[in-house]
Amino acid sequence: MASINPGNIRNVALLSHSGSGKTSLCETMLFNAKAVTRIGTIEDGNTVSDYEPEETKRGSSVQTTLVSCTGGPNKYNFLDTPGYEDFVGEVVSALRVVEASAILVAAQSGVDVGTERSWNLTQEAGLPAMFVVNKMDRENAGFSRTVADIQGTFGNMCVPFQIPQGEGADFQGLVSVVHPPADIPDEVAAEFEAARERLIEAVAEADEDLADKYLEGEELTDAEVVAGARKAVLAGDLVPILATSATRNLGIDEFVETVNEFLPSPLEGNRPAMKDSSGSEVDVQVDPGGPLAALVFKTTADPFVGKLSVFRVFRGTISSNSEVWNSARNQSERIGQLYLPRGKSQENIVEVSAGDIGAIGKLAATVTGDTLCVRDNAVSFEPIEFPQGFYSVAVSPATKADLDKMSTSLSRMVEEDPSLRLSRQVETSQMVLTGFGEAQIDVAIEKIKRKFGADLATRLPRVPYRETISKVTQAEYRHKKQSGGHGQYGHVLLRLEPMDRDQGFQFGSEVVGGRVPREYIPAVEKGIVKTMEEGVVAGFPVVDMKAVIYDGSYHDVDSSGMSFEIASSQALRKGMADASPILLEPIVKLTVNVPDAYTGDVMSDLNGKRGRILGMNPESRYTVIEAEVPHSEIQRYAQDLRSLTQGRGNYRFEFDHYEPVPQNLEPRVVEEAKRAREEERA
Repeated sequence: MASINPGNIRNVALLSHSGSGKTSLCETMLFNAKAVTRIGTIEDGNTVSDYEPEETKRGSSVQTTLVSCTGGPNKYNFLDTPGYEDFVGEVVSALRVVEASAILVAAQSGVDVGTERSWNLTQEAGLPAMFVVNKMDRENAGFSRTVADIQGTFGNMCVPFQIPQGEGADFQGLVSVVHPPADIPDEVAAEFEAARERLIEAVAEADEDLADKYLEGEELTDAEVVAGARKAVLAGDLVPILATSATRNLGIDEFVETVNEFLPSPLEGNRPAMKDSSGSEVDVQVDPGGPLAALVFKTTADPFVGKLSVFRVFRGTISSNSEVWNSARNQSERIGQLYLPRGKSQENIVEVSAGDIGAIGKLAATVTGDTLCVRDNAVSFEPIEFPQGFYSVAVSPATKADLDKMSTSLSRMVEEDPSLRLSRQVETSQMVLTGFGEAQIDVAIEKIKRKFGADLATRLPRVPYRETISKVTQAEYRHKKQSGGHGQYGHVLLRLEPMDRDQGFQFGSEVVGGRVPREYIPAVEKGIVKTMEEGVVAGFPVVDMKAVIYDGSYHDVDSSGMSFEIASSQALRKGMADASPILLEPIVKLTVNVPDAYTGDVMSDLNGKRGRILGMNPESRYTVIEAEVPHSEIQRYAQDLRSLTQGRGNYRFEFDHYEPVPQNLEPRVVEEAKRAREEERA
């Protein structure tokens, strides 16, 4: 494939609420461009972009897929992104390498939570956008209603560029508002006139010269309207609204033509910040002949070609069978065959030049967010900042045979989806996988089983409770054992004292007169510390306690460090049992961002979770709620908040402090801890 002029390339992210028809739109575009010979369907599970078994099973996208097609001298790179909130990391990475987004809206349901999220992400990325009202052939489809919904939610700069002829089963075509036909059908004449007038107003508002002409009563020419509209779209002052039926192939060619005419090429779009090896910012010149600068924005574990790295070239050209420099890893990478991904298959290509997107197989060290360049002109793009989720599960091998594969497969999955986080919880000795919700975690576990043959089980992580004492007590233990030859003898008297919260542990000695020789005191402390790791109430570590050895005795022959370690351990167990031990639970500081309409429901739910509301800060149409909540109460908060707010709320939390578990709940915590230990031993 010959290199494409950057001015003829359009890189567009397809965004939407789940089920709005992005994948079907891609199918029809590929068919019209003669890249495929038949149009696949979601129902049959044979679409190009939803090719993973996890996508076929769910009937929706779970990862970003590159869909490329050509028309004449033009090339279109559409990134089909998931619409479900759990996979928002895929959307974030896609928006780093495109010049615009097309946000699909289902004509029956109008603006959904996913529509709002898509718009907000596009705005944060500083990209121009268009809305595509899809599924115009469906029952209850309403173009005017959907346009009013879009304008009411996102503003009057959203303007129809087309008027549909008919709706539902009667949808048969479109009338262009930008390029009016000679004859306007009578049934859409009034709607067309209103849309045309609104378009001309929007164009005039975005251009001073055209505004003067418009206000003076002069009629704008068609060429002025088109040029003014394009200028306004690129500036973000005008957002086109189109209409399509992807499954009936209506409006698809017009959509592609509008993308070509009104959305920016790589020469016109935003360019990411790039720095040289000294840290100085460098302007990105979109020049196929310049030194290479490419960003890897997606990594997949492909069963056929190994690791597949999908990249966007911003400057220069990358060729098959060459060598590049990874500036993030300070490492050279050998480039083998370059690919143009097309679903589960790849087309071999010779090179990828500035403005275009391609893929490389089997890079040794490169991961998502890395910059590929030339060593003697090293540059680096800002890493992709993936949002963080807070839904966690503990992961364990389903069988002993899966143990060896677990660590490697989890690492590979986090490499494939950087919005997942993998950590080992020291307090509970569990491997914990954290993401945005159940769907994302389930897909990751399914992929691990399919791709790496590791069967992993998940459960809610154990809450890292603590134990402490609530009163001063004294305890004595004499360890004495005679078995022929040297025996064992250690005798200690301990005083246990509660300390203020978060004070940790202190050890002291008040032994006088050598009743316990000095060399045995460290062994006493060691026995106490080891026993504190296990606790006596429910097997949780003991904190906020002071232990003092104030007396004891020893034997000249039979005493040893081990004897005193055993004696202090047993003395501690006796003493804690008499010191009114209590359980402590972790309290997190929770911040919830919620639309005003759902504030009351969220606060009521937090109160039911034993939360304490610390404050409420109103922001534009949203309220930020800050609260302290027991960690155990929000382990499934991703699902709870999604249900309460119809997916419109988001949250984050961080550990804050420990507090005593209410007495009425302590037996349940103890029982659950006992059951968890039995399951782990099984």
